[in-house]
Amino acid sequence: MKYLISIILGTGRQGAYSEKVAEFVFEEVKNYDFDVEFIKVKDYLDKPWTGGMNEEKRNKASEILKKSNGFIIVTPEYNHSFPGELKLFLDEFYEEFNHKPVGICGVSSGKLGGARVVEQLKLVLIEFMAIPLRNAVYFSNVKNFDQEKESYKQFLENLFKELKFYCEKLRL
Repeated sequence: MKYLISIILGTGRQGAYSEKVAEFVFEEVKNYDFDVEFIKVKDYLDKPWTGGMNEEKRNKASEILKKSNGFIIVTPEYNHSFPGELKLFLDEFYEEFNHKPVGICGVSSGKLGGARVVEQLKLVLIEFMAIPLRNAVYFSNVKNFDQEKESYKQFLENLFKELKFYCEKLRL
């Protein structure tokens, strides 16, 4: 059985390095027999500073999220946390994430690779009754991503295997 995974890019900044990372994750996950959707939060939020979506955008996102068997959130770490637009996007949904596995890819220009954003986002996902995966991927020194991206493939493979494990056990 093929499972549908949604990759969620958690920033709305133009030219963000995390967008390159999300595109890389999107291409890599296809090698693991998943169907994939790519969601950019900036394409759905109508009011970037306060959140909210028009009904058509919300319904479209909700439909994708409901059909998804699991998720991978790719998000930069801004000031030791996740971007506000990611939180605004997630807060529009709840049931769509219930009892579904979620992998996280932290992105940072520093050495920790978004470790703090991963830990904080896991707390939010628990409140959504989602299943945050143990295996996260920490993309550090992202300004050098093009030269280093091959080194992340093994970490992504571990994440994808865990995601598939939960999809199969949950039979979503």
